[in-house]
Amino acid sequence: MKRTDNVTKGDIAKNNFQNGCNCAQAVLLAFCEDYGMDRDTAMMIAASFGAGMGGLRETCGTVTGANMGIGLAKGKNKAEANNAFRRFAEEFKSKNGSLICRELLGIRVKTRLTC
Repeated sequence: MKRTDNVTKGDIAKNNFQNGCNCAQAVLLAFCEDYGMDRDTAMMIAASFGAGMGGLRETCGTVTGANMGIGLAKGKNKAEANNAFRRFAEEFKSKNGSLICRELLGIRVKTRLTC
């Protein structure tokens, strides 16, 4: 994660989450201003992506928020954006065991970790 004054984007996302953002909002907000998107717009765009996309517990909000951030960073080249997201998704799944919210929540309960 990119560092800003010894604070990582992960730290910023965690703080956003702890202050009421859903997972997707928390991640997108950590990156949006770096790529010219205002915070209010990012909040609205990511609003229905939390809790596994609309509360369905499907694709993790952290994953969808990261994908939106990748789109902001690399979206002018669709192939590059897709490749960057695939690399991110592979690493995320390797570290966390899944990309699916309900599965991640089950893993968290068993390991006593939080999202």
